[in-house]
Amino acid sequence: MAISGVEQDAIIERLDGIIRQAVPEVETLPKYGGTLYTLRPSEKEGQFCGIFPYKDHVQIAFSNGTALEDPKRVLSGTGKFRRHINFSDLQAIPPETLAELIVDAVQYSRSQDAKLLKRDIGPAPHNGPLGRAKNAPF
Repeated sequence: MAISGVEQDAIIERLDGIIRQAVPEVETLPKYGGTLYTLRPSEKEGQFCGIFPYKDHVQIAFSNGTALEDPKRVLSGTGKFRRHINFSDLQAIPPETLAELIVDAVQYSRSQDAKLLKRDIGPAPHNGPLGRAKNAPF
């Protein structure tokens, strides 16, 4: 059953508020018919979740949902990475549970950033017996 535009807007506003409260530094990008939430708007890897309106519900999707702890088993989906929760009722939104998932998603995104940075920079230089890098020019 379709939800009204007013109900849809209220759900979107509530989800957006929970995300912004959990991650004050968040930035948004309009994409895929919804809003993506990111730590780095210029890079896809910074995206950690999104809100997407549909005819019958509003969905919050987690980009790396399979990596998140979900002790209350609220996440759905069978894809390789993404998991989501659908809401058709404003009262059904569990703010604490969502905030925990959002914080976990941000922490996972940041941990992936550290791995990418380490990969791009390479390992630290190996120090010789005098404490200088073996390949140092001096």
